[in-house]
Amino acid sequence: MDIWHSGFADTTPLLLPLRAAAGLVGGGDWPALAHLQQLVTGAGIRTASGLPLRLLPPGAVPDGAALSYEQRLYARGELECRERNWHDLFNVLVWMTLPRAKAALNARHHAALAASPAGGTSRRGAVRDALTLFDESGVIVLSARAELLRMIRDFQWKPLFWEHRAAVVADMRFVLFGHALYEKALAPYKGMTGRGLLLEVGREILELPPAEQLQQVDARVAQWIADPQGLQHPQDLAPLPVLGVPGWCGSNETADYYDDGDYFRRGRTRHVAPSLTDSGAAMKAIR
Repeated sequence: MDIWHSGFADTTPLLLPLRAAAGLVGGGDWPALAHLQQLVTGAGIRTASGLPLRLLPPGAVPDGAALSYEQRLYARGELECRERNWHDLFNVLVWMTLPRAKAALNARHHAALAASPAGGTSRRGAVRDALTLFDESGVIVLSARAELLRMIRDFQWKPLFWEHRAAVVADMRFVLFGHALYEKALAPYKGMTGRGLLLEVGREILELPPAEQLQQVDARVAQWIADPQGLQHPQDLAPLPVLGVPGWCGSNETADYYDDGDYFRRGRTRHVAPSLTDSGAAMKAIR
């Protein structure tokens, strides 16, 4: 998979949120770390601790060995990044696209580590597991209609994506966040599953131009993550078979596509995921 191909962000609609950032990377060959650093610096990206983001190759700072990945990022602004590696490139591109949300994730990790009785060496716990799951496989789901979000929580895939297909197209937006999920999107396959953060928003957010919409999404997701009560457990994130989203897979243009129970699983609702309201001030559960 670590073979460069230009125009990668135009190969699938799943990569749409990253197209602006990817366009700055260039298309001749893998971008050098120095070039990515120039882009990050030019964008003014900082961690939640206020430090400018610094991209370093793994093992470049021996005196930082005692710090974990998340601690180095928060305390020193250092983000390990391998060259010629899709996974790490997508991580940088997400930082460039949704910087406040990425910074908020790191800050929550750092706070959880600081609160650990063993100073960050004990078990990760549910909060950090949830943060990592969203960072790697997260999908931000926007909707002006709470009942559509409820169908995701209730695993009602065919009613949502087929029977209410027009409503999904008109009243929902799906934004990949997890950089591991972006890597998988280079070669999409039936079985790809993300973990959804469900945001109930006003219709005006859905109608914004893509760049402005992403800015609004970034602010709302960062606020939700920063709230200590906002992400407590992996089950706060709803499983989402991403290739069921209309327009994301040519095969899902027929009703029987959604009859595949191995992909569109019925599941069980064991935990209610909170959604962030349009005001950005109150949390409520989708029931």
